[in-house]
Amino acid sequence: MNVARYELPEELEEFRALVRKIAEEKIEPRAAEIDETDEWPEDVYRTLVDHDLMSVGYPEEDGGSGGGSLAFGVFIEELSRVSAGVSLTPIVSKLGVIPLTIAGPEDHRRECIKGICAGELLMSYALTEPGAGSDAGALTTRVVRDGDSFVLNGTKRFITGAGVSHAYVVFATSDPALRTKGISAFLVRKDDPGVSFGKTEKKMGIKGSPTREVILTDARVPVDRLVGEEGAGFGIAMRTLDYSRPVIAAQAVGIAQGALDFAARYATERRQFGERVSDFEGIRFMLADMAMRLEAARVLTYRALAACDAGDARMTFHSSVAKCVASDAAMAITTDAVQILGGYGYVKEYPVERYMRDAKITQIYEGTNQIQRVVIARELLKTLEG
Repeated sequence: MNVARYELPEELEEFRALVRKIAEEKIEPRAAEIDETDEWPEDVYRTLVDHDLMSVGYPEEDGGSGGGSLAFGVFIEELSRVSAGVSLTPIVSKLGVIPLTIAGPEDHRRECIKGICAGELLMSYALTEPGAGSDAGALTTRVVRDGDSFVLNGTKRFITGAGVSHAYVVFATSDPALRTKGISAFLVRKDDPGVSFGKTEKKMGIKGSPTREVILTDARVPVDRLVGEEGAGFGIAMRTLDYSRPVIAAQAVGIAQGALDFAARYATERRQFGERVSDFEGIRFMLADMAMRLEAARVLTYRALAACDAGDARMTFHSSVAKCVASDAAMAITTDAVQILGGYGYVKEYPVERYMRDAKITQIYEGTNQIQRVVIARELLKTLEG
């Protein structure tokens, strides 16, 4: 990133234009229908695969097209500008493979990345449980060693992509009393014995991306699918979130941009009291505030994505700041977009109510914004204390 001018490299802007063209031509016409039916859009996923977009952000030696976190963030921003639900397809596969990138095993990492890039594999990340959301250390899914296998029992809740994804990184504990010290991570396959799925959740937004329980009943996993070392799972989970939170920030920025674009266009076309709505000072001030929030969120998001690429020592801080600011901005911007459209903003004929519903989840997943403030304060005080 050009620090003085806060501009992306020219090649990334060219990439953005390419993704925007594909999104507007191939995905935007399907966005309302996907939201209405809440069905997995296999055709849209194939569009991403056919245009080699599922390979964005992955190393070339593993079958990817390179670009790192910043390129992946731009990609997600542009998809989210037309459909946040569709953007979750590459997001959740990336989330699923990050633990393997952090801790291995290398053969499974390479296999999964190649499968994702080729459009042959989708992944999910299974940490949350019915009684363990923000308090991930309270998870109760159990694991025991049995010869050359690990056996898992428990239920994971709110798992994005569950049932569609072919592979899952699952976090389980050898003893709940050990809290974070007892947690390990495992690569679980959809067709492993003992793996099943609960009902599809009926969600407020991000439709077309299935959210279900992952149910493990004496699920047997070979020992070579342990991710990292036994007992190191909690640390792997937290490091994964450092990389994934800026991606959610990029999703939030894209949602907000889509809402602002539509509201601004509408304000220039809609007439009231003989004038364009955009001619009223109150509306102009709303649009200005929306634009300011969006630009601030975008800069913080790119800064965090760049920190991921650079291995910045303050990546945790920057990631949480970006996620929190961008998602709060998206919620405010989409709410104002609905207000600018008035009654039309409240009906599904126009997309701003969808943007508003989609924006809300960005304040919740990958750690609620209350948790982000805990992380930000902790990281800030850590630097002050030496």
